[in-house]
Amino acid sequence: MSTTSPTTDPATTTTSGQSVDLAITGMTCASCSARIERNLGKIDGVEAVVNLATEKARVSYPDDVTVDDLVASVESAGYGASVITPESRLAPPTHTPIKRADLQRRAVVAGALALVVVVLAMGPWDFAANPWLQWLLATPVVTWAAWPFHRAAYLNARHLASTMDTLVSLGVSAAYLWSTVTLLTGAGPHGHYYFETAAVITTFLLLGRWLEARSTDEGRSALTELMDLGSKGVAVQRIDSRTRATTEVNIPLDDLQVGDHFIVRPGEKVATDGTVIDGTSSIDTSLVTGESLPVDVRSGDHVDAGTVNTSGRLVVEATAVGSDTTYSAIVRLVEQAQTGKADIQRLADRVSAYFVPAVLGLALLTFVGWWIGSGSATTALGVAVTVLIIACPCALGLATPMALLVGTSRGAQRGILVKGAQVLEDTRRIDTIVLDKTGTITTGVAQVTDLAAAPGLHPAAVLTAAAAVESGSEHPIARAIVRRAQDKGIKVPAIRDFEALPGSGAVATIKDTRVTVGRADLFDEVPTELATLERPGTTVFVGWDGVARGALTVADEVRDTSGDAIRALRAEGLQVWLLSGDNEHNATKIAAQVGIDPEHVVADVRPQDKHDEIARLQDSGRVVAMVGDGINDAAAIVRADLGMAMGTGTDVAMESADIVLVHADLESVPRAIALSRATLDVIKQNLAWAFGYNIAAIPLAMAGLLNPMVAGAAMALSSVLVVLNSLRLRRAVED
Repeated sequence: MSTTSPTTDPATTTTSGQSVDLAITGMTCASCSARIERNLGKIDGVEAVVNLATEKARVSYPDDVTVDDLVASVESAGYGASVITPESRLAPPTHTPIKRADLQRRAVVAGALALVVVVLAMGPWDFAANPWLQWLLATPVVTWAAWPFHRAAYLNARHLASTMDTLVSLGVSAAYLWSTVTLLTGAGPHGHYYFETAAVITTFLLLGRWLEARSTDEGRSALTELMDLGSKGVAVQRIDSRTRATTEVNIPLDDLQVGDHFIVRPGEKVATDGTVIDGTSSIDTSLVTGESLPVDVRSGDHVDAGTVNTSGRLVVEATAVGSDTTYSAIVRLVEQAQTGKADIQRLADRVSAYFVPAVLGLALLTFVGWWIGSGSATTALGVAVTVLIIACPCALGLATPMALLVGTSRGAQRGILVKGAQVLEDTRRIDTIVLDKTGTITTGVAQVTDLAAAPGLHPAAVLTAAAAVESGSEHPIARAIVRRAQDKGIKVPAIRDFEALPGSGAVATIKDTRVTVGRADLFDEVPTELATLERPGTTVFVGWDGVARGALTVADEVRDTSGDAIRALRAEGLQVWLLSGDNEHNATKIAAQVGIDPEHVVADVRPQDKHDEIARLQDSGRVVAMVGDGINDAAAIVRADLGMAMGTGTDVAMESADIVLVHADLESVPRAIALSRATLDVIKQNLAWAFGYNIAAIPLAMAGLLNPMVAGAAMALSSVLVVLNSLRLRRAVED
């Protein structure tokens, strides 16, 4: 997968030709994306992957094909297309087919009116105005509320295509129009009407579309969140042409050029990749590497865009700008992974390509056959409309949203947020779980995990001396040591003549003793019992008179629940991997604590490496779930077949994930997999019942063995069974 993108030209050159990203408009279901892929694939040498959720297409094409040809191909299929430029790459879509707020408004109005229609239709009310009231209330539901379905059906019909929107529109219209004709022709209050059927179908399907739109909107915001985390402006050094004095000038980030010297003050993000040319500091790299412990930098060291300067002032020479930076590469990986991710085809949409034309053909065949056989066009029309009514996909419309609604509600109670039915299909085949270390297996908070003292010295004395010296520093390791002393109730003595040793440690005077805290090379002598200790984390030494007297290890601890959760995953036959930006020694130590095999540990990985490692596992035939919490995990989370994010992590990781785990423990992972599989099972059961009902009922309707009353009752029973089956999910994921 490419890790570069154009800065001026929206089309990128590849070894096999060129590629371009297109924004697609007008899609309403999975069959729409499949149709666009097929249409583009008809052009020689063109390969396309269309993602319904992001409304984008990634298209590879040969040199003899132009972008205009691609756009024209999409438009010939009945959809809109435009080239995504670098400036618009991270902008959210401005023209979604059905706006989320609009869907919610239509669903609320339809629900309120449908409830009254159902009461009028099902209650013991027998008065002349009853059917007219039903008609009056159902009309805005069938026309205004159901308009998105009618419009999509019309647009598809113009291109001789059909989707579930076609079936919904036909079913709702058939029920409503038959009832209206019956009412107008004088059947009276004792005739049977299907106004409540039309209204209820519309309401439930709008509810399903609204749930889908909400999940899609949440997923789209990952890239916007990433961009918001980047720097917007930067202070650069400029030399006055007259005075030759160096001044600082604030400029937009887009104006920064390679070779510019820019300033990074404490607390600011590094604007772009570069090399430190002046100053010393500690850089929080968690945005890029995910590691909680900062990295000390000085002149000559490299820094990445998106990392945070925690202490000193730095002057950095820009070595890469725009799309060439590490930070931009992470953004690009998330976007490319989203576009390239296999689009989960809804079973109902796949079958509808054949089901809808088949129902229309059967209804026409029924009409002709009965007209010839009975000689009555009225009788023939009644039987044909019964076929359409019995085929109306009420249960199909309920199958996915009802199971999703119940399953996600149960998940929320257990701290598991599933973003939509589209994320569930691959959970059954998941055989590999990849875990981030910091903030996932571990707590992600730096703290003192070990303390050792030389013979003859009490460990409390070591901690007291170290905390006293470090009280003069703002370094995260120093803060962790001071915090440990405070937790132990130690009174930290006063210091004087504090001196920071950037990248090495610090020195201060306690009473009359000059105490040093820092790396081993600050001491003339480090006792063997301290120098040979092996601990995961960062070890600092404490001593005076040139001799180290104690050692403290600062790291983030393993969560109490991590070991049990990983054992539970392995007991399910899942292979567990650890990917970490930490060094191999620390990563292997952590893996041993929680029961991960050493051959399944990959250390010293950057965001691109995590993404590539997921791809490598997938290429080897594994079906992968990725669990992480940082921005550095976002691309890997999206690339995986199933992405999970810890709810205590960054917003970007959560927005990129398919499943968010609210509670900060890995025990939620096996629960989430169990819930996802249970929800998917129920969806498939519901769809199987819904289709089975139609397959059995349509022949009976064609034979004239069902009257509209029986058809309506059968539809109601089908829907009730789907609801009851979905409610079983309330008992899923027990403690």
